[in-house]
Amino acid sequence: MFYIIGPRGSGKTTIGKLFAESKGYQFVDTDKLILEKAGKSIAEIVEQHGWDYFRQLESEILKSIAQDDVIISTGGGIILADENQKVMRDNGTVIYLNAKPEILAKRLAAEPQADQRPSLTGKSLVEEIAEVMQQREPIYRATAHYIIDATQPIDEIIAQLNDLS
Repeated sequence: MFYIIGPRGSGKTTIGKLFAESKGYQFVDTDKLILEKAGKSIAEIVEQHGWDYFRQLESEILKSIAQDDVIISTGGGIILADENQKVMRDNGTVIYLNAKPEILAKRLAAEPQADQRPSLTGKSLVEEIAEVMQQREPIYRATAHYIIDATQPIDEIIAQLNDLS
């Protein structure tokens, strides 16, 4: 089991799908499972129930995935709960897709999604990403077994991931 962690825009879903394909594994996206379980977008969940409720759903979904041949793309904030860090480290290999805030903001601005998560800070995209990354970067690094530069060409990232497994 492989867990892919990192901030929004780091390529977790894109890389996860291609990595799963290359290994013949199933691909699972925790955000997608949350949408299916709740029957509403993340923005709607947060608006109606708050971030704490969303984080609780996220933890439940993470713990419910119990198969070996799977690549799991996680939400950017999944690492905020100590229990989630432990679940991932104890049950699989954790891969952190690392990129600078400017790169992440450029990627997110290039492909805005209608159901994109609500702002965590109310600041501009670059400011928000920089602030969130300042808080989360040490946690991503502490949780990960491997850190991958997410700014490399996708085929190089997949080759590196296949070398790990």
